[in-house]
Parts: sequence; C-alpha cells; structure tokens
Amino acid sequence: MIPQNEKSTDVRVSGAELYFLPVTTRMPLKFGAETLTSVTCARVRLAVTDRSGKTACGWGETPISVQWAWPAELSYQQRYEAMTAFCKKLARLWCDSAMWGHPLEVGTTINESQLAELHRNSEHETSSHGKMPWLAALICSSAYDLALHDAYGVLHGLPVYQTYHEKWMNRDLASYFGPETRIDFTGKYPADFLTREPNHTLPAWHLVGGLDPLDQGELDAQTPHDGYPVLLEDWIDRDGLDCLKIKLCGTDAEWDFERTVKVGKISLAKGVRHLSTDFNCTVHDPAYVTSILHRLKLEHPEIYNLLLYVEQPFPYELKDHPIDVGTIAEEKPIFMDESAHDWRLVREGHRLNWNGVALKTCKTQSGALLSLCWAKAHGMQLMVQDLTNPMLAQIPHVLLAAYADTIMGVETNAMQFYPEASAEEEKIHPGLYRRQSGKLDLSTIGGPGFGYQGATEARTLPEPAISIGMP
Repeated sequence: MIPQNEKSTDVRVSGAELYFLPVTTRMPLKFGAETLTSVTCARVRLAVTDRSGKTACGWGETPISVQWAWPAELSYQQRYEAMTAFCKKLARLWCDSAMWGHPLEVGTTINESQLAELHRNSEHETSSHGKMPWLAALICSSAYDLALHDAYGVLHGLPVYQTYHEKWMNRDLASYFGPETRIDFTGKYPADFLTREPNHTLPAWHLVGGLDPLDQGELDAQTPHDGYPVLLEDWIDRDGLDCLKIKLCGTDAEWDFERTVKVGKISLAKGVRHLSTDFNCTVHDPAYVTSILHRLKLEHPEIYNLLLYVEQPFPYELKDHPIDVGTIAEEKPIFMDESAHDWRLVREGHRLNWNGVALKTCKTQSGALLSLCWAKAHGMQLMVQDLTNPMLAQIPHVLLAAYADTIMGVETNAMQFYPEASAEEEKIHPGLYRRQSGKLDLSTIGGPGFGYQGATEARTLPEPAISIGMP
C-alpha cells in the first residue's frame, strides 16, 4: 500500500447497520432470459470517526438486482439468499477495516483487497449456488461504500462532491492508475474531471422494456389499472419524455429490428429526439448489431438518426469475451455497461474500441469515480445508467450523472416499475421521482454528504438485519 500522509480530516469506519427493504413491481422488467417482478434494496447506515474522535453517520442504498448481477440457471431464491447473506458479512468486513483516509481511499482499498478476498473465500460456501460473480459482490458492497462517502461529507459539513480534491485527499489519481497508462495523472484528482457547476435539471431516459405494451393490441389481463401510464405514448405525454432506451432480446434480429422500428415510429410521431438500444448482453458477434444498424440506416434513416448510442450487446465478462467492437463504434457510440466493473476493465474496453462507458453507483461510488476519471481522460464518452433505483438509491445515482457531464442526462425508471416505493422520499424531493418536461429536478438536493435533506428519516425502517458498533 502507498504510504499516506495523515490528515486531520481522515476517517475510519466505526460502525455499520444493514436493512433490507422489499419492493414489488407494478410491471415486469425483463433482464436477458429472466424477468424481475420484485427487488430488495439493501440500505446501510455507516458510522465514521475522525482522528480527533468526532463521529458521524451516513447512508447508502442499492437494489439487490439478482437477475442483473447474477444471470444463471440457478433458482432466483438461491442467488438471492447468497447475495443477502454476503451483504450481512460485509458489515463486519467494513467495521474491521483499520484504514484511515478519504472515502475514495478507504473505499477503494476495502473493495479491492478485503472485499476481493472475502469474495474468493466465499466461493466454497456458495458452491451449491455456483460462484457468485464479482459484479454481485460489488453490488452488495456498494451500499456500504455510498454510506461511507455520505458520512464523510456529513462529518465535515460539506457536500461530498466538494471533497474530491487535494485539500481532502492523500493520494492523487496517479497512485491508483500507476505507470501503465499513457496519460500522466500526477497531481490530478477526481475534481479535475467533474463538472464544477452541475445542472439542477437532467434529461431523463425512459426504459422501454421488452415486455412493455406499445399499443392497445398488446394489452392483456395482467395490465395494471393503478392510475399510472402503461402504453408508451401515455408515458411520453404525461412526462414529456425526450429520451427512450429500447430493451431488445439480442437473440432474434428480426424481432429486435421490428421492435426498434415500432418504438422509433412512435418516437417520431411524438417528437422524441433521442433513442438508445440495449441488447441485453446476449449478442456474441458484432455483425448482429451492425446488420440491424445498416438496415435501419437504409430503410428508416430518420429512426437511425435518433439513435444516440448502443448499450453493451455482449456478455458481461470482458476477459472471457474480448470482442473488438470497432465496426459498431464506426456507426454509433458503443458504451460498456455490465463489463465496466472498474477502471482496469474500462481500459481494456478502450483497447477493444469501446468509445463510451455507462457508470453505475451500484458498482460502488469509489469505483465509479475512478472509472469516470480514467474514461474521460482517454476521450471516452460517459453515461450514467439506472439499476431501477428507488428511494435513497436515486439520489447518489442522479448526482453522479450531474457531475459526470454525460452524453445526455441520466437513465431513471423506478417511477415506471415501482412508483409507490418512493412515495415518502418524493415528499421531500418531488422532482427526483416524477419526471416533468422530460427532466428530473435536482434542486432539492443540498447540504452535507449526498444532500439527502431528511429523506433518510422519511420512512419507518424494519429491524436491522445486522448492527455492529453503531452510536
């Protein structure tokens, strides 16, 4: 480990508390071969102590999106139980860390060393479930990592995004990225790659799921009648949508083409200006994607022109599937998502001609910041993608997008699939959980940490699943 210069502002973790909050969807959401109808959010309250003994608590939350994090033939229940058990183990792991520093330093060290070791040692325990993917382990750790960043800001009475520079940090970016990059990061900090004055509004991307009905003929007996829109046109009209992400299957080129055309025609009729495509990580040959793009350009050039970027079509593990995506990148920007676990994999993706990366707070705030800095320094475009984040999880998610200077706003779809889940938080931050004129309004976020502004006390929590050393 690189020696640290002690700062009086440094902190260490001194306590942790974990809660599980179940949420049920109003509409099914398809991930690859699986469908999500409910999710559990892991909410963490973390205590930190500075060198003078002053303490503060912060909050972090992440949906435990089993189907997305751990695609497998194993039952959902097996994978869910393995991930929730892992979340509980992490409370002790984070509390046992003796490291002092800024949250980026502490979080990165814990995630890259202690978490990685626990993940390796847990393989024999989860052998009956199959090996838990590293992405699933990161999701479990991300609520703790987010809470650490929030607690640091609360302790020092500052928005945490105002602490990502030399005054507060012991290590510059060169100490993370090392000499194996052609860009010299000496004396550079995350603040050098973040927007100094983020906008208070962000264009909002709406997810058109593979099971979402597009017209009256696609409605069935399972269609909810709960006062929220169902058909795409109704969503566009209600929320003033301008950006649509189209979920495709990646295994049926004709269906994917026709689905894109159908959504594209609705978009043109309703004045939507931006589309993206998500092939669900099921494609293995770039020609599958380029053939659809070429056909769109030939037969429906106006829809082709609406396509802003292509989201990761290929399997998650980049080391197992090192596919050169240059032929796609020549047509449209192509963004890493599931493969971009950390900046090292972003670097590998850049070598394979990916020209964009989709950041997610569910891969840890610390990891997202490092990936952002590496990608932006190397000319890659940025997007911030959703994990259907409700409640507290929405706030760090949209803040990352606001500071990242994305290609276009932020994906946000919890209000489509479980709008009532965030009813209490919406009373405090109405613009974050209801899209208006195609945008989210971040103006209510403020104060120290992530600026939750009382949203952490908005609901009565269940008994904690585990509590260690909390004040």
